[in-house]
Amino acid sequence: MKRHAEYVALFLCAITCGTPPCAAQDRDGDWPMAARDYANTRYSPLDQINASNVRDLKPAFTFSTGLVRGHEAAPIVVGNTMYIVTPYPHYLYALDLTQPGATMKWRFDPKPDASAQGVACCDVVNRGAAYADGKVFFNTLDDQTIAVDAQSGKEVWRAKLGDINKGETMTMAPLVVKGRVLVGNSGGELGVRGWITALDAGSGKQVWRAYSTGPDRDVLIGANYQPYYAQERGKDLGVSSWPAGAWKIGGGNVWGFISYDPDADLIYYGTGNPGPWNPEQRPGANKFTSGIFARRPDNGEARWFYQLSPHDLHDYDGINENVLVDLDIAGKPTKALLHPDRNGYVYVMDRGSGQVLSATPFVPVTTSTGVDLDSGALKYDPAKEPRTGEVIRNICPVSPGGKDWQPSAWSPRTHLLYLPHQNLCQDAATYQTSYIAGTPFIGADLKMYPGPGGKRGKFSAWDPVNKRAAWVVDEDFPVWSGALTTAGDVVFYGTMEGWFKALDAKTGKELWRFKTGSGIIGQPISYRGPDGKQYIAVLSGVGGWAGAIVSGELDARDGTAAKGFVNAMGDLPQKTGKGGMLYVFALP
Repeated sequence: MKRHAEYVALFLCAITCGTPPCAAQDRDGDWPMAARDYANTRYSPLDQINASNVRDLKPAFTFSTGLVRGHEAAPIVVGNTMYIVTPYPHYLYALDLTQPGATMKWRFDPKPDASAQGVACCDVVNRGAAYADGKVFFNTLDDQTIAVDAQSGKEVWRAKLGDINKGETMTMAPLVVKGRVLVGNSGGELGVRGWITALDAGSGKQVWRAYSTGPDRDVLIGANYQPYYAQERGKDLGVSSWPAGAWKIGGGNVWGFISYDPDADLIYYGTGNPGPWNPEQRPGANKFTSGIFARRPDNGEARWFYQLSPHDLHDYDGINENVLVDLDIAGKPTKALLHPDRNGYVYVMDRGSGQVLSATPFVPVTTSTGVDLDSGALKYDPAKEPRTGEVIRNICPVSPGGKDWQPSAWSPRTHLLYLPHQNLCQDAATYQTSYIAGTPFIGADLKMYPGPGGKRGKFSAWDPVNKRAAWVVDEDFPVWSGALTTAGDVVFYGTMEGWFKALDAKTGKELWRFKTGSGIIGQPISYRGPDGKQYIAVLSGVGGWAGAIVSGELDARDGTAAKGFVNAMGDLPQKTGKGGMLYVFALP
């Protein structure tokens, strides 16, 4: 991890100052991208706030966004400025951290097409921005990537990348690598073909685009593609593993977080579910959906792919974050990739080759019986396979998975991966559906409910070497916020009732909590302010798929609403209300 830490320090300096003379300046207090670093650790090296004093945290300032849909973004901080992206209409705010109360420096209004709200799958969320070379980059729901001058708030460029008339949207946080702005699309529930695109950071011009389905030339598979497992090899698998023409409306969207290993010069990201959800309409493995790609950032060429859930039966996707860490596994130093997947397993993989080293359940799993480490195959339980005209019961985990998009955090001090997740099961009934551009393409009705033990949420500290949980905290509702861990051995997360919590990273003991005005589904961060103090920040504002019953004012009597999530969340409106507020905390 030492080499990675050194790289991160140099990277933070480079993007903030841009020239070698600033190398001596300390930028470890910045948070320039959603995950803070390329490895997706969400680890802050700041330790002023620690397990012995975190109980004294107090609000330092707040900022209202004026919006009341789901606030899933991570604020970013560079130098003396904090940047916040809101849900639709995606205002970008710059807050001056040198001023009392962090007064607003400017607000940028991208003016997205209002029609995009009608084709958004799971709330009109935005998961954050990224900073590089004096610009802030973010996406809008109507398929635009925009670069804004970080100082003035003036638009530098914008690129139109998709078509909302097809159901295509964008919600993910960009990643900037080697002058490339990496972005992907959403819309698998509307039959949108998934892609990842690289834009030139200076001009916004498209450098390359790699699709998740289709012929090798579209997927950017060539001579250097060397997947570890046999089932990932073969010509044009993105066509032959589908019924005729189905790959064109097959999903595989890229809306999660992207990681980058500068030593290997590879980016890593997950692909979404195949469309439709009804698997009987798409026989075959449905490449290259519900899996993980490794690619070159310069030209997008694929290095390897691994399919986590072939012929995805339950909408498990593969978009969850890939955390890049160096581990000692069986006495061997290993450059690993940690992936806690919606299918219920924490995968430990060799990030150079794509080999699965271990895959261990972190929630109750009834849909499969394990992962064959020799072949890499997920062993489905046939009894839980959807069948048209039947209701399949006790499907665990649910379609949002053991853990959905909500990102985990890794501590190089404890060597634990902190997982915010849910404990839910579901009943499912599938039916024949037809594709009409811009309309739902699902073919399944779900009803979710609490899993074993009755608690709907958990926050787990996972030991990837010993393949077990070090400790687990139960929560009444799914933990839909991101996690943050720090060098002070404290881990932070929020609950859907609106509690923001700090736990001892080693033991899981609760050390502090603060009640915010709305449920928390945002990504907490830590930064050093201009005054030298360490701060903790998080956006409050319930919504997203899990909180749709509140943000969308859905009827709790309709258990199939929000694709069945409402059935598990009927009491949430009695525990929290709509909101949109930034909360920032510090020691007195």
